[in-house]
Amino acid sequence: MAFVTGTALLAALVVGCSADSGTGGSAADSKPGEETVAAATPGKYRTLPDPCRAIESSTLKELLPGAAELSEEQQQKVYEGTASVTYDTDRRVGCSWKSEGPSSSRTLFIDFERVVSYDPAVSDDDRAREVYTKKETAAGLSSPSATPDATKGTENAVDKETGKDEDGKKQTTAASDDASDPTSHALTGPTPEDDGTDAATGGDTDGDNTDDGTGTPDESLQPRVLDDLGDSAFLDDLLTRAGSTAQHRTVKVVFRTSNVIVTVEYAEQPAVSTVVPDSKELQEKAQAVARKLVEKFSE
Repeated sequence: MAFVTGTALLAALVVGCSADSGTGGSAADSKPGEETVAAATPGKYRTLPDPCRAIESSTLKELLPGAAELSEEQQQKVYEGTASVTYDTDRRVGCSWKSEGPSSSRTLFIDFERVVSYDPAVSDDDRAREVYTKKETAAGLSSPSATPDATKGTENAVDKETGKDEDGKKQTTAASDDASDPTSHALTGPTPEDDGTDAATGGDTDGDNTDDGTGTPDESLQPRVLDDLGDSAFLDDLLTRAGSTAQHRTVKVVFRTSNVIVTVEYAEQPAVSTVVPDSKELQEKAQAVARKLVEKFSE
């Protein structure tokens, strides 16, 4: 009986030692040669605000002066804006406003894109930085944000032919992939075909982004990187015209805040074909809208 009891005790000790091997029983869940990859930090934003409610009516009245000539009911309709067609309001939303005045028409368009990384090794912020850098590069600009790490993988952002974004997902709006071409956006209204004449090369004083009559471009009004707006930002300024038709200027401000990319497009088309929209005025107002949106996302 003593011999049997001792054997049973020895067996129990062996089983106990085997069960306690490893750390917290994790050995049974691990596979030889398998590495554990920590999930990247998620982005700050999980949802997007309503873009048609993101701009105060007082600001819209300044941006759309032609609406002042309309009836109260018509003004209300203008200030309500028109929401972009969207299939996933948690990923992308937009809104546009337009007013027709005796001297010119004005349009405002804003777009919010929330970037999500489906790669556990890449954070939402890093993926958003890649998408933003591609937009900046497409505008012919560069900044400290366009580092090797930031630009890595930008070729996967949005393919215009496939219509898929950087994650291989279909875009969430019916607009262009990143609204990088202001003249192509359906909500900004028809734009005359560009005849290759750029405001930066002009020499007049009718609102062109040049100095007083010398034909030398004013550097402060040229497309440029903005270093005081969000995490990264840039401004683009495009003047288009075709023959004797009215000239159309669109100022675009794009900025990134964490994993959200915001695009602001403010455009004017004068009623008289010889009048060139004032670059300085449009740029100042577009930047003012962008600053208000930065505050909106900081709330």
